[in-house]
Amino acid sequence: MVVNLMECKMSINTRKELLISFKVKYKQGKTRIEKSEILDAFIIATGYSRKYAISMLSKPYQERTHKYPCNPIRYDEEVKRALITIWMAANRICSKRLKPFISEFIEVLERHGHLSLSDIVRSKLLTVSTGTMDMLLQSERMIVNNKIINTTRSGTILKKQIKVRTFADWNDVRPGFFEADLVAHCGGSMGGSFLHTFTMTDIATGWTELLPLLYKSKENVISSLKTAAEVFPFPILGLDTDNGSEFINYALVKYCENNNITFTRSRAYKKNDQAHVEEKNGSIVRRIVGYDRFVGREAWQALTELYASVRLYVNFFQPSLKLLSKHRDGAKVTKKYDRAKTPYRHPEKSCPFIRYYFSC
Repeated sequence: MVVNLMECKMSINTRKELLISFKVKYKQGKTRIEKSEILDAFIIATGYSRKYAISMLSKPYQERTHKYPCNPIRYDEEVKRALITIWMAANRICSKRLKPFISEFIEVLERHGHLSLSDIVRSKLLTVSTGTMDMLLQSERMIVNNKIINTTRSGTILKKQIKVRTFADWNDVRPGFFEADLVAHCGGSMGGSFLHTFTMTDIATGWTELLPLLYKSKENVISSLKTAAEVFPFPILGLDTDNGSEFINYALVKYCENNNITFTRSRAYKKNDQAHVEEKNGSIVRRIVGYDRFVGREAWQALTELYASVRLYVNFFQPSLKLLSKHRDGAKVTKKYDRAKTPYRHPEKSCPFIRYYFSC
């Protein structure tokens, strides 16, 4: 019984042996009828057409060679390991954000003994493209798909008195206008009391401050807002929040009025209206702290100490991309971004508040 080569996947070596065997028999055939029988058997075994099978058996066998030589591997395992170390130290940011600052990360990591690179590896890391970075880091990227519980409870008492600001309204603002939100550390259960993180992100520069709350209340929000006002390198000019009751209340409205802070809110069920702070919730709070449950003053103290270091790491060493323009042509949207910069190095930070803050 002759097995069809097309039905059972044979290796290249098996195909080569089969072809050589039939070529020898076909060449030794003395009569036309004998060669025709060998040809029929070869066609059944391979599934080739009759004309192609005749050409294969008649022509002398030649080893196939690559038409184009394979390119040598430029970025070896040593380069990959070094890039992974830098990527992990940069909090696993995307390659477009990492590329402009890779030289500074190399310098800092070598200074503190976390990296020891040869001149060849260093030169390769400094010239690697963003696309090659993505290829080298592909095996290390982990997709986290955690179900997030919504802990926001709508505050309806003052909704009509607070102006709505959408994502499209952040067109031209100076440092001092913030989006604020709370992140619940409930561990998947809404029962009892648990810690929250109060996140504030400046729209113009991306400067972010994180403050832990023992529990969610308007008093703790106002207290954290006062603490944030003391550590920000510029005054708070505007505050934009969601519609939770911890924000939509008379106490916070009164505080903003007394301190000349423009208070606005997002639309209900429109996460895009607070895209800046929502992104920081995921890339900073959830990535560093996680989704576990935290309860009590000891956990609050630990988060306070952690965020004291995180604020320096995020604002001085975490570059971000700012959207410069967006053009729509039919169904196609073209976006143009500026070069990745840290919040500290953003052009808007040339204001007098920044220079005074860091000269103290």
